[in-house]
Amino acid sequence: MPHVTSTPAGTPVDTPATRLSLGFGIPGYAHPLLAPAQWGQLARPGAPLHWAVLNVANGPGAFPDPHCLEAAGRLRNAGVRVLGRLDAAYGARASGELAADAHRYLDWYRTDGFLLARCPTERAALPAVHRTTATLRTLLDGGHLVLGHGTHPHPGYVEAADQLVTFSGPWSEYRWSQVAEWTAGHPPELFCHFVHGVPRGHLDEALRIARWQGAGTVYFTDRTDRDGRADPWETVPGYWDDIVSRLGPGVSE
Repeated sequence: MPHVTSTPAGTPVDTPATRLSLGFGIPGYAHPLLAPAQWGQLARPGAPLHWAVLNVANGPGAFPDPHCLEAAGRLRNAGVRVLGRLDAAYGARASGELAADAHRYLDWYRTDGFLLARCPTERAALPAVHRTTATLRTLLDGGHLVLGHGTHPHPGYVEAADQLVTFSGPWSEYRWSQVAEWTAGHPPELFCHFVHGVPRGHLDEALRIARWQGAGTVYFTDRTDRDGRADPWETVPGYWDDIVSRLGPGVSE
Protein backbone atom coordinates (compact mmCIF):
# COMPACT_ATOMS: atom_id res chain seq x y z
CA MET A 1 0.00 0.00 0.00
CA PRO A 2 1.68 3.26 -1.09
CA HIS A 3 2.16 6.04 1.41
CA VAL A 4 -0.26 8.90 0.84
CA THR A 5 -0.33 12.51 1.80
CA SER A 6 -3.35 14.77 2.03
CA THR A 7 -3.63 17.90 -0.09
CA PRO A 8 -2.44 20.88 1.98
CA ALA A 9 -4.75 23.80 2.59
CA GLY A 10 -2.53 26.11 0.53
CA THR A 11 -2.53 25.87 -3.25
CA PRO A 12 -0.10 26.93 -5.95
CA VAL A 13 -0.45 30.32 -7.58
CA ASP A 14 -2.76 30.15 -10.62
CA THR A 15 -0.79 31.61 -13.53
CA PRO A 16 -1.05 31.29 -17.33
CA ALA A 17 1.94 28.94 -17.22
CA THR A 18 0.23 26.53 -14.83
CA ARG A 19 -3.03 26.69 -16.81
CA LEU A 20 -1.27 25.59 -19.98
CA SER A 21 0.20 22.58 -18.21
CA LEU A 22 -3.27 20.98 -17.92
CA GLY A 23 -5.26 19.41 -20.72
CA PHE A 24 -8.29 17.20 -21.21
CA GLY A 25 -8.53 13.45 -21.59
CA ILE A 26 -12.05 12.40 -22.62
CA PRO A 27 -12.92 9.00 -21.04
CA GLY A 28 -15.47 8.23 -23.75
CA TYR A 29 -18.75 9.82 -24.79
CA ALA A 30 -21.89 7.99 -25.87
CA HIS A 31 -22.04 6.54 -29.37
CA PRO A 32 -21.62 9.33 -31.99
CA LEU A 33 -25.06 8.54 -33.42
CA LEU A 34 -26.61 9.23 -29.98
CA ALA A 35 -24.39 12.19 -29.10
CA PRO A 36 -23.39 13.93 -32.36
CA ALA A 37 -23.22 17.38 -30.78
CA GLN A 38 -20.86 16.17 -28.04
CA TRP A 39 -18.46 14.60 -30.53
CA GLY A 40 -18.69 17.70 -32.69
CA GLN A 41 -17.63 19.91 -29.78
CA LEU A 42 -14.42 17.94 -29.37
CA ALA A 43 -13.33 18.86 -32.89
CA ARG A 44 -13.78 22.58 -32.28
CA PRO A 45 -10.53 24.57 -32.17
CA GLY A 46 -9.25 26.03 -28.91
CA ALA A 47 -9.78 23.16 -26.47
CA PRO A 48 -6.55 21.74 -24.98
CA LEU A 49 -7.32 18.09 -25.75
CA HIS A 50 -4.65 15.49 -25.07
CA TRP A 51 -6.81 12.60 -26.28
CA ALA A 52 -10.35 11.22 -26.52
CA VAL A 53 -11.47 7.62 -26.06
CA LEU A 54 -13.61 5.87 -28.67
CA ASN A 55 -15.76 3.21 -26.99
CA VAL A 56 -17.96 1.58 -29.60
CA ALA A 57 -19.54 -1.25 -27.57
CA ASN A 58 -17.45 -1.70 -24.43
CA GLY A 59 -14.63 -2.17 -26.92
CA PRO A 60 -14.39 -2.05 -30.73
CA GLY A 61 -17.69 -3.84 -31.34
CA ALA A 62 -18.34 -6.82 -33.60
CA PHE A 63 -18.10 -4.98 -36.93
CA PRO A 64 -16.96 -1.57 -38.24
CA ASP A 65 -19.30 1.29 -37.38
CA PRO A 66 -19.39 4.11 -39.97
CA HIS A 67 -20.54 6.68 -37.41
CA CYS A 68 -17.58 5.92 -35.15
CA LEU A 69 -15.20 5.94 -38.12
CA GLU A 70 -16.45 9.39 -39.11
CA ALA A 71 -16.18 10.74 -35.54
CA ALA A 72 -12.65 9.37 -35.10
CA GLY A 73 -11.55 10.79 -38.45
CA ARG A 74 -12.92 14.22 -37.60
CA LEU A 75 -10.97 14.28 -34.34
CA ARG A 76 -7.73 13.16 -35.97
CA ASN A 77 -8.14 15.84 -38.64
CA ALA A 78 -8.47 18.35 -35.81
CA GLY A 79 -5.19 17.12 -34.31
CA VAL A 80 -6.73 15.14 -31.46
CA ARG A 81 -5.29 11.74 -30.54
CA VAL A 82 -7.98 9.01 -30.57
CA LEU A 83 -7.64 6.05 -28.20
CA GLY A 84 -9.54 2.77 -28.30
CA ARG A 85 -11.00 1.42 -25.05
CA LEU A 86 -9.82 -2.04 -24.04
CA ASP A 87 -11.44 -3.63 -20.99
CA ALA A 88 -8.83 -5.42 -18.87
CA ALA A 89 -11.53 -6.54 -16.39
CA TYR A 90 -9.03 -6.13 -13.52
CA GLY A 91 -6.79 -8.80 -15.04
CA ALA A 92 -9.50 -11.33 -15.88
CA ARG A 93 -9.08 -10.98 -19.66
CA ALA A 94 -6.19 -12.69 -21.41
CA SER A 95 -3.58 -10.71 -23.31
CA GLY A 96 -4.66 -12.44 -26.54
CA GLU A 97 -8.24 -11.20 -26.16
CA LEU A 98 -7.07 -7.65 -25.60
CA ALA A 99 -4.74 -7.88 -28.60
CA ALA A 100 -7.62 -9.07 -30.78
CA ASP A 101 -9.72 -6.06 -29.73
CA ALA A 102 -6.72 -3.82 -30.38
CA HIS A 103 -6.38 -5.21 -33.92
CA ARG A 104 -10.03 -4.35 -34.61
CA TYR A 105 -9.58 -0.80 -33.38
CA LEU A 106 -6.52 -0.34 -35.55
CA ASP A 107 -7.99 -2.00 -38.65
CA TRP A 108 -11.38 -0.30 -38.46
CA TYR A 109 -10.74 3.07 -36.80
CA ARG A 110 -6.96 3.64 -37.09
CA THR A 111 -6.70 4.58 -33.41
CA ASP A 112 -3.58 6.31 -32.10
CA GLY A 113 -3.38 4.27 -28.90
CA PHE A 114 -5.42 2.65 -26.18
CA LEU A 115 -6.95 3.18 -22.76
CA LEU A 116 -6.68 -0.07 -20.81
CA ALA A 117 -9.79 0.34 -18.67
CA ARG A 118 -10.27 -1.44 -15.34
CA CYS A 119 -6.55 -2.10 -15.16
CA PRO A 120 -5.23 -4.02 -12.14
CA THR A 121 -3.32 -2.10 -9.49
CA GLU A 122 -1.53 -4.76 -7.45
CA ARG A 123 2.11 -5.77 -7.79
CA ALA A 124 1.25 -9.40 -8.60
CA ALA A 125 -0.47 -8.37 -11.85
CA LEU A 126 2.50 -6.34 -13.10
CA PRO A 127 4.08 -9.06 -15.31
CA ALA A 128 0.82 -9.74 -17.14
CA VAL A 129 0.14 -6.02 -17.69
CA HIS A 130 3.69 -5.50 -18.94
CA ARG A 131 3.20 -8.34 -21.44
CA THR A 132 -0.05 -6.81 -22.63
CA THR A 133 1.33 -3.30 -23.05
CA ALA A 134 4.44 -4.64 -24.81
CA THR A 135 2.15 -6.40 -27.31
CA LEU A 136 0.08 -3.25 -27.79
CA ARG A 137 3.18 -1.14 -28.41
CA THR A 138 4.28 -3.62 -31.07
CA LEU A 139 0.91 -3.34 -32.80
CA LEU A 140 0.96 0.44 -32.57
CA ASP A 141 4.58 0.92 -33.57
CA GLY A 142 4.67 3.47 -30.77
CA GLY A 143 1.34 5.15 -30.04
CA HIS A 144 -0.05 6.25 -26.71
CA LEU A 145 -1.03 3.93 -23.84
CA VAL A 146 -3.06 4.90 -20.78
CA LEU A 147 -3.68 2.54 -17.87
CA GLY A 148 -7.12 3.16 -16.37
CA HIS A 149 -6.56 2.15 -12.76
CA GLY A 150 -8.83 4.77 -11.23
CA THR A 151 -6.69 4.81 -8.08
CA HIS A 152 -2.99 4.79 -7.22
CA PRO A 153 -1.42 1.51 -8.37
CA HIS A 154 1.87 -0.05 -7.40
CA PRO A 155 4.62 2.31 -8.68
CA GLY A 156 5.95 -0.41 -10.98
CA TYR A 157 3.11 0.36 -13.40
CA VAL A 158 4.84 3.62 -14.33
CA GLU A 159 7.11 1.67 -16.68
CA ALA A 160 4.21 -0.03 -18.46
CA ALA A 161 2.50 2.96 -20.10
CA ASP A 162 2.62 6.63 -21.05
CA GLN A 163 -0.01 7.69 -18.51
CA LEU A 164 -1.82 6.31 -15.46
CA VAL A 165 -5.33 7.24 -14.33
CA THR A 166 -4.76 7.59 -10.59
CA PHE A 167 -8.21 8.96 -9.74
CA SER A 168 -11.61 8.23 -11.23
CA GLY A 169 -14.65 8.95 -9.10
CA PRO A 170 -16.99 11.54 -7.60
CA TRP A 171 -16.20 15.08 -6.51
CA SER A 172 -17.28 14.22 -2.96
CA GLU A 173 -14.18 11.97 -2.75
CA TYR A 174 -11.82 13.97 -4.93
CA ARG A 175 -11.97 17.15 -2.88
CA TRP A 176 -10.63 15.21 0.14
CA SER A 177 -8.42 12.86 -1.85
CA GLN A 178 -4.83 11.95 -1.07
CA VAL A 179 -1.90 11.53 -3.40
CA ALA A 180 0.64 8.72 -3.21
CA GLU A 181 4.06 9.98 -2.16
CA TRP A 182 5.82 8.07 -4.95
CA THR A 183 4.07 10.23 -7.57
CA ALA A 184 6.15 13.26 -6.53
CA GLY A 185 9.13 11.82 -8.38
CA HIS A 186 7.33 11.91 -11.75
CA PRO A 187 6.13 14.72 -14.05
CA PRO A 188 2.44 15.73 -14.23
CA GLU A 189 2.28 14.43 -17.81
CA LEU A 190 2.18 10.91 -16.37
CA PHE A 191 -1.05 11.25 -14.36
CA CYS A 192 -4.75 11.60 -15.23
CA HIS A 193 -7.70 12.48 -12.97
CA PHE A 194 -11.35 11.89 -13.97
CA VAL A 195 -13.93 13.49 -11.64
CA HIS A 196 -17.70 13.51 -11.98
CA GLY A 197 -20.33 15.46 -10.06
CA VAL A 198 -18.17 18.62 -9.90
CA PRO A 199 -20.46 21.66 -9.39
CA ARG A 200 -19.77 24.68 -11.59
CA GLY A 201 -18.96 26.75 -8.50
CA HIS A 202 -16.16 24.34 -7.55
CA LEU A 203 -14.35 24.17 -10.90
CA ASP A 204 -11.49 26.40 -9.77
CA GLU A 205 -11.07 24.33 -6.61
CA ALA A 206 -11.00 21.11 -8.66
CA LEU A 207 -8.35 22.53 -10.98
CA ARG A 208 -6.23 23.65 -8.02
CA ILE A 209 -6.40 20.14 -6.52
CA ALA A 210 -5.35 18.60 -9.84
CA ARG A 211 -2.37 20.96 -10.13
CA TRP A 212 -1.36 20.46 -6.52
CA GLN A 213 -1.53 16.69 -6.83
CA GLY A 214 0.52 16.75 -10.02
CA ALA A 215 -2.00 15.69 -12.68
CA GLY A 216 -1.35 16.80 -16.26
CA THR A 217 -4.52 15.39 -17.86
CA VAL A 218 -7.99 15.88 -16.35
CA TYR A 219 -11.66 15.54 -17.08
CA PHE A 220 -14.25 17.22 -14.87
CA THR A 221 -17.98 16.98 -15.39
CA ASP A 222 -21.12 18.01 -13.54
CA ARG A 223 -22.81 14.77 -14.63
CA THR A 224 -23.22 12.08 -11.97
CA ASP A 225 -23.59 8.32 -11.89
CA ARG A 226 -26.95 8.54 -10.10
CA ASP A 227 -26.11 5.77 -7.66
CA GLY A 228 -24.45 3.70 -10.35
CA ARG A 229 -27.40 3.76 -12.75
CA ALA A 230 -25.80 6.04 -15.36
CA ASP A 231 -22.44 6.67 -16.98
CA PRO A 232 -21.33 10.21 -16.05
CA TRP A 233 -18.80 10.29 -18.91
CA GLU A 234 -21.33 9.75 -21.71
CA THR A 235 -22.07 13.42 -22.32
CA VAL A 236 -20.28 16.75 -22.31
CA PRO A 237 -20.44 18.71 -19.04
CA GLY A 238 -22.87 21.61 -18.88
CA TYR A 239 -19.96 24.01 -18.34
CA TRP A 240 -17.74 22.78 -21.19
CA ASP A 241 -17.10 26.25 -22.62
CA ASP A 242 -16.41 27.57 -19.12
CA ILE A 243 -13.78 24.97 -18.28
CA VAL A 244 -12.15 25.28 -21.71
CA SER A 245 -11.75 29.01 -21.14
CA ARG A 246 -10.20 28.34 -17.72
CA LEU A 247 -7.53 26.09 -19.17
CA GLY A 248 -6.93 28.29 -22.19
CA PRO A 249 -5.92 27.19 -25.69
CA GLY A 250 -3.58 24.27 -25.89
CA VAL A 251 -1.79 22.10 -28.37
CA SER A 252 -2.88 18.51 -28.78
CA GLU A 253 0.02 16.13 -28.55
